[in-house]
Amino acid sequence: MRNISIFSGTSHPALAERICSRLGISPAKCELKKFSNKETNVMIGESVRDVDVYIVQTSAGQVNDNFIEMLIMIAACRTASARKITVVIPCFPYARVQQQLYVNEEQKKPKVVELKTSTELLESHDRLSVLRGDSTQSMNARGRLSSISTSQPNVAVTPLQPKPTNETPKGAQSQYKTWTARSGTLIANMIMAAGADHVITMDLHDPQYVGFFDIPLDNLYSQPLMIKYIQDNIPGYKDAVIVSPDAGGAKRATAIADKLNIDFALIHRERKNTHGGPLNSDMVLVGDVKDRLVIIIDDIADTCRTLTKASKLLVSHGATRMVALITHGILSGDAIQKIEESAIDEVIVSNTVPQREHQAKCSKIKVMDVTAVFAEAIRRVHNGESVSYLVDQVPY
Repeated sequence: MRNISIFSGTSHPALAERICSRLGISPAKCELKKFSNKETNVMIGESVRDVDVYIVQTSAGQVNDNFIEMLIMIAACRTASARKITVVIPCFPYARVQQQLYVNEEQKKPKVVELKTSTELLESHDRLSVLRGDSTQSMNARGRLSSISTSQPNVAVTPLQPKPTNETPKGAQSQYKTWTARSGTLIANMIMAAGADHVITMDLHDPQYVGFFDIPLDNLYSQPLMIKYIQDNIPGYKDAVIVSPDAGGAKRATAIADKLNIDFALIHRERKNTHGGPLNSDMVLVGDVKDRLVIIIDDIADTCRTLTKASKLLVSHGATRMVALITHGILSGDAIQKIEESAIDEVIVSNTVPQREHQAKCSKIKVMDVTAVFAEAIRRVHNGESVSYLVDQVPY
């Protein structure tokens, strides 16, 4: 491949090296270091003028530092006159917070409009006509607008005052909820402002992230890779049950179950309000897993709280063996300990995030390699070929 340079950030150099090895090229030279005050310094070690640049940086470890490092690398390549800059982010950062606005309970209630009688309507119309006739607007001493009538001397001039709000008494729960920062648009704008022309990622937790970008974004899917792994490495999968640990992943798990022509089950959370108190969330299984092999499918495993709770529920319903397939195995906090203590027999995660330390701590963790998918995506993008081939196929 000609006129291509693949740079690696500090988050996952092993994956970048494997991608370069599969493409038959050497990783581009780049010096990444930090000053004593922890600021990031990037030095591009070769010419990228009129070259297609690919920067591989995932969301792992020091997420914020890695993200800023990626932005500086993009800006450095843009300054060095790169022809096109594509950012390869196997695990996209800040993609777990859904971009939805808070709606107050008061706003959900239907508004009641009080109908006035004809006499009240006429009186209000006369008052409005008096205020509108030959009037001018001026600013009072506090900077508020006042309406002054020049033809009606008997009309009082009253500044427009804001409505007083009733203070919430102590001990009472306020209906107001503070706004939560939504980082989706901000992250997209920062990547574009740095100079990126294209983004390649895998299994976005929130698909609407694609709409935040004004540049092309290819969201690769791990479903073909998972299907191939199940067929090659899990004996007896034809009698297994595919389970989604939450309603959000039902579509993904159903697609895999349909491709393998096996049964599907779903775990959803049933929220109950007990005696006017806070909502209690109970996990409910929809489907039959008794005396069956269970394959749990999910896109992200961070603290593994949902995964381990699901395993307890499945055991209580008679599951004999459990295997979990996760796209992004972040496994932060005490996730490793939870997996060791759970009834799950195997946890298969992809290497979109470095897994060497996780495997050293837990013998249940195994890795499925996504190198071929990203290498083929880079090859197709560089040669101007369609990437839709990777939706249903696994490159060999």
